[in-house]
Amino acid sequence: MIVCKELTVFFGDRTVLDHFSLRIPDSGVTVLSGPSGCGKTTLLRVLAGLEKNQGGTVEGISPQQTALLFQDDRLLPWRTVEQHLTDVLPKSRWGEVPALLALTELEGEEKALPSTLSGGMGRRLALARCLALDAKLYLLDEPFAGIDLPRALRILERLKKLPAPVLLVSHEESVLAQADQLIRLDGPPPHRM
Repeated sequence: MIVCKELTVFFGDRTVLDHFSLRIPDSGVTVLSGPSGCGKTTLLRVLAGLEKNQGGTVEGISPQQTALLFQDDRLLPWRTVEQHLTDVLPKSRWGEVPALLALTELEGEEKALPSTLSGGMGRRLALARCLALDAKLYLLDEPFAGIDLPRALRILERLKKLPAPVLLVSHEESVLAQADQLIRLDGPPPHRM
């Protein structure tokens, strides 16, 4: 189990996380939901080691064991769909590309460049690239933005079967309803509702 205890983060005089605690099970999908600006992304960034907490601890995971899907796709326009995956996979794991494309429903797009993909397809490629990383915790910030709901729910069911836990941020009620664990937040700073 991954345990965040009393996490505190502030920027100047603005407190973003105020003694915030959270338990993430060793498997399944935990969804964080709450208003914009309540600290969800900051929490993901702390877990990924991109933001320093001024107080509290994280136990059961180190930043080097996480993979973070940012809110923006950060795709390289000169690399194909397949290359986006082989760029992050060791050569010995290139055989996993078809399974990652199937998980995100991008089969048949291997040779496509990002400029030829729809917004939702680009988002799914960014998700596939994140999942290609060998992580012990996947941190997904709005992974279904721009993806039609039926497809998002199918992908969510596949995420639940990953060998590592997933912590994702979403506002979509249908996604929230399918979470293994749902944490509704209010804030800022975030507090459980």
